[in-house]
Amino acid sequence: MRNKYMKIQEDLAEHIRKGRIKPGDLLPSENELCETYSASRETIRKALKMLAEDGYIHKVQGKGSIVLDVSKFDFPISGLVSFKEVSKKMGHRAKTIVQQFGKILPTPELKSIIQVAEDDELWEVYRIREIDGEKIILDKDYLVKKVVPYLTKEICENSIYEFLEGELGLTISFAKKEITMEEPTEEDRNFLDLDGFHSIVVVKNFVYLDDASMFQYTESRHRPDKFRFVDFARRK
Repeated sequence: MRNKYMKIQEDLAEHIRKGRIKPGDLLPSENELCETYSASRETIRKALKMLAEDGYIHKVQGKGSIVLDVSKFDFPISGLVSFKEVSKKMGHRAKTIVQQFGKILPTPELKSIIQVAEDDELWEVYRIREIDGEKIILDKDYLVKKVVPYLTKEICENSIYEFLEGELGLTISFAKKEITMEEPTEEDRNFLDLDGFHSIVVVKNFVYLDDASMFQYTESRHRPDKFRFVDFARRK
């Protein structure tokens, strides 16, 4: 049986997701929530703490709990960050499912992209990113096995970059990115929740180490309604 504060958190989160409580609104005060849910102040505070950890609200001293925009998630265009780093702001709302994992020899297309020999093995990893119960990103990763000699499904479920930098000591330096809008493929529709959607945002990442050698190619396929791709520009 779930604790009462979890039920309160889920109810408030549902109101926020459905737009009944708008981004920028203040949640009712703790006293008002205590009355609404017939709960103690401690129970309400636990529920609000969970909402903050999961990225639904931001608590401001002396003002209250401000509702955040959870309909879209910010992905930096110029930054090189992992999904785990982005999803920390979402707390328990994000989940990674490893759909496909193994070693392959490069196809002619991959060989031309990553510049490897025909007999150079690649790790192939397909990961579905589920947010608020909806499958909305398909990440297709290809990593050069000579550079990444060891990889497991469990590592892929957690964070590949955390493993590469923390365990293997690799220095991931920069990436070139290509962003396009495409029609969803049959594979996209099999893996993602795309009913009613006729386009998908494709972000291709060509990732390099500090010696300027390319070791990873990633194709991230995003449902278009959930993401903002953001950057900061300064006029010279």
